[in-house]
Amino acid sequence: MNTIMADMKNGIDREMIARAGEILRAGGLVAFPTETVYGLGANALDEDAASKIYRAKGRPSDNPLIVHIARMEDLYEIAAQVPEQAVQLAQAFWPGPLTMIFPKKPCVPKATTGGLETVAVRMPDHTAALELIRAGGGFIAAPSANTSGRPSPTTAAHVAEDLGGKIDMIIDGGSVGIGVESTIVDMSVPVPMILRPGYINQEMLRGVIGEVVSDPALFTADAKEPPKAPGMKYRHYAPKAQMLIVEGAQDSVILCINRLVQEELQKGGLPAVIASEETKSSYEGGIVCSVGSREEEISISRHLYAVLRELDERKVTKIFSEAFDTPALGQAIMNRLIKAAGHQVLSV
Repeated sequence: MNTIMADMKNGIDREMIARAGEILRAGGLVAFPTETVYGLGANALDEDAASKIYRAKGRPSDNPLIVHIARMEDLYEIAAQVPEQAVQLAQAFWPGPLTMIFPKKPCVPKATTGGLETVAVRMPDHTAALELIRAGGGFIAAPSANTSGRPSPTTAAHVAEDLGGKIDMIIDGGSVGIGVESTIVDMSVPVPMILRPGYINQEMLRGVIGEVVSDPALFTADAKEPPKAPGMKYRHYAPKAQMLIVEGAQDSVILCINRLVQEELQKGGLPAVIASEETKSSYEGGIVCSVGSREEEISISRHLYAVLRELDERKVTKIFSEAFDTPALGQAIMNRLIKAAGHQVLSV
């Protein structure tokens, strides 16, 4: 398959958006930018089209997709029940990096929901994404546009690396703004529950609707039950090399990682360190990558996946990462790191 590259880094190309919409309406696949990561879109109400996403990504069929909409009124077309708290959250955070889960209407096929009776919905805060959704029929199922399990794509080049030749079109909107996937909140339960942390954190949600709890499985090993939201069950965001997170007091973490790096070098390996701008000069040996500054949390989320992909390209044999328990985005960043590391965490 010849994948069309549509350059929209400097603005919307109406002709290409119309062509992308035609592809989606015909059951094809289009990758597109959002404010979080790049998504791989298909008609969410077309069972065969949604199934193509799983095949292109190599994604397990019980891992649900998120339906992207461009108008609030469209939510009522696919959600059987929309509680008042969900309306309040939508008014506060849509368009934006918030996904909410609702009981689904029959028009949403189970190929889109991973076999569940619930549907995950969000309205992205990105002009190209919203234009594409409208052109494609209003309901676009879109997980991250990467090979399943790999670090999510934050540039069109990442998408092409994984899916070039497998999908119909890639819309290039440049680098994304946030860099980690949307917050997912289950609104189908009595007390709203965070199933995946993101830019919209628990404190922000509580500021709008009051009580919001976090799923206790967020930072534990993968559960055996079918996942209710993307990223809950399977190893995600993972580099090719084995990865270990080292957490604890800063001096102890640096000392431990330097020791582990030297051990890997002595074995003839090529170790890498994921550090912050504040600590990168403290590491000796191997490849040291700064993922951003702790004083500017968004820089960490924005660069995390790109750094993991870079380390894949450099063929490192082991990755040792600092923990990033930053105030606002720390839960989201650590959720992704722990998944990437296969829950391998060393406390020092």
